[in-house]
Amino acid sequence: MVSATKQVPESSGPEGAHAPDQAAAKGPEHTDALAAELAALPFRARIWRRRGIIVGVRVARLVRVGLSSFFPALRYLGRSLHQRWRRSLQFRTVLTTLLLAVTSFGAVGAYLSNQIANNLFQERLTQAESETRYNVKQVQETFDGAQVTDQSSVITLVYDTLNAVEGRGSVIQRRYVFEAKPEQTKPRNRWVESRASDQLTVSVIPPDLRKAVQDSGKDQYWASTVIPVGTEDRPGIAVGNLVTFNGTVYELYLIYDLNTAQQTLDEIQGVLLAGGAVLVLMIGAIAWYVTRNVVSPVSHAALVSEKLAAGQLQERMVVKGEDEVARLGASFNHMAASLQEQITQLATLSQMQQRFVSDVSHELRTPLTTVRMAAEVLYDARHDFDPINKRSAELLYNQVERFQSLLADLLEISRFDAGVAMLDAEPEDIVQVIAHVIEGATPVAAEYGSEIILRAPAGGIVAEMDARRIDRILRNLILNAVEHGEGRPVIVTVAANQTAVGVAVRDQGIGMTPAEAARVFDRFWRADPARARTTGGSGLGLSIAMEDTKLHNGWLQAWGNKGSGSNFRLTVPLRQGEEIDRSPVQLEPGDIVLPDGQHDKNILVLGPGSGPGPGPGPGPASGTDESVAEASSPGGRTAPGAANAGAAAGATSTKDHS
Repeated sequence: MVSATKQVPESSGPEGAHAPDQAAAKGPEHTDALAAELAALPFRARIWRRRGIIVGVRVARLVRVGLSSFFPALRYLGRSLHQRWRRSLQFRTVLTTLLLAVTSFGAVGAYLSNQIANNLFQERLTQAESETRYNVKQVQETFDGAQVTDQSSVITLVYDTLNAVEGRGSVIQRRYVFEAKPEQTKPRNRWVESRASDQLTVSVIPPDLRKAVQDSGKDQYWASTVIPVGTEDRPGIAVGNLVTFNGTVYELYLIYDLNTAQQTLDEIQGVLLAGGAVLVLMIGAIAWYVTRNVVSPVSHAALVSEKLAAGQLQERMVVKGEDEVARLGASFNHMAASLQEQITQLATLSQMQQRFVSDVSHELRTPLTTVRMAAEVLYDARHDFDPINKRSAELLYNQVERFQSLLADLLEISRFDAGVAMLDAEPEDIVQVIAHVIEGATPVAAEYGSEIILRAPAGGIVAEMDARRIDRILRNLILNAVEHGEGRPVIVTVAANQTAVGVAVRDQGIGMTPAEAARVFDRFWRADPARARTTGGSGLGLSIAMEDTKLHNGWLQAWGNKGSGSNFRLTVPLRQGEEIDRSPVQLEPGDIVLPDGQHDKNILVLGPGSGPGPGPGPGPASGTDESVAEASSPGGRTAPGAANAGAAAGATSTKDHS
């Protein structure tokens, strides 16, 4: 705290007599103010301390925010560079060239700088040694020829002689330090102990150099040192010799300033650095230009090939010149033209075949209808025929029915091939559709002595679908399961999750190998061509089922194992336009135990009170009630445990083999 004191002039008379009283009156007020200021100091200190803490917290927060933003940005930059390095041949080539160029220029520049520095130093050292010998010789001759006996004359002679050797030499600045050799007892009348140029003392001489000079006779020694010049330190060379004057041995050191050599070296290093930077940039630009000329056609070829793969068969590369890249472009264009021609021919042939099948199928409908009507008349009157004609009428009727089914399938396939098949999706209960299919397949199941068991939620499952196409898919799957089930039960399982509904048709017949399961949806393919068809069929049923499934953006998959039966799984989205994440029913049945080491086994988790399975599990995956609607064909009795098949509503799988 700063306070000011004002002087009051003394006054005489009565007025002046009151002055001491006024001063005494003001004294207590000044003391109270000072006490109040002192009492307020701790409070102010606490305020400033709190302000300091607040400022420190804010600064720390800003630093933390800055670091939290800096490191993610650094990681993003690193990931971007790494991605660019992996995906761009031009970037990788240019960056590698720049790194190699910088490394090469750094090594060459360091070598050149070191060589230049050594040469400059050796040149300055040679000059310093030569000039020192000459000047020391002149000083010694002057001292030897001096005829002075008094103190002032000796001091004047030494001063003038040393000043004569100080100054600029032939190239570099020169200074001196003149010091009497220590531990000399004679003579006692020497009047000069030491002398040096301005700002220099004997401390600038390295101790090793002094010791070498003191122990020598007529030899000359040198050492690098640092010279204080003004406010800066400069590099220098100190060259020392011994001289004798008036019976006293002195150490004479001539110190040469190497600042000009250092400046020359700095300029050379700057030129090397600037030249190296310019050369690196030029090399980078050249590498970019060269690689661009080489990589650009390759990138263009990759882009054109991607367009060709996408179906844009008219795309071609731009060919310029006659070099290797031009020949590559010409060859690529020739290959693309050949592929386009072949693909066009194949597409034309395919269209002709499709049109032929469609036209033949349409043309056959009228005569086939006539033949069918005649076959029905003969079939109805077969009881009046002899056994041979009766059998012929029955065969004719059955084969005409089969021919008509094949013709209908061919027409449907032609629609798919022509791309005119449309999906008429509406909200429908898929459980009712399945029940209708099972009802229609009951006579066939009764003929085979098999039964069809439906495991589905009692509340039903509503999905956006084309009921006619789903009906056709399930009819194909269930009839195939009955035909190949060898009289064993066929189990139809229905379940749903948040995005899809799944239907699994499981038979326990002869089964399929993995290779057969992979081809089961091919047109006209049969696992055993020699096996007779007893239920009819055109060989196109599963192919049409696959096309119907694709229209729904769903999955149709098959699993089989020899001797353990087969399982077909249909999965369609609950709402059209949604993607299917996983199927609510598993493809590989959980009741099949395969030998260890073949593949991972799925675990079927069933609801409480279920039939065969590993035990109780969570509730229904579809979120429906655990009760089950069950349908069994009249052709056989209900399978044991089928009444408790509510687990099918909540069947889930720990692993989806889709």
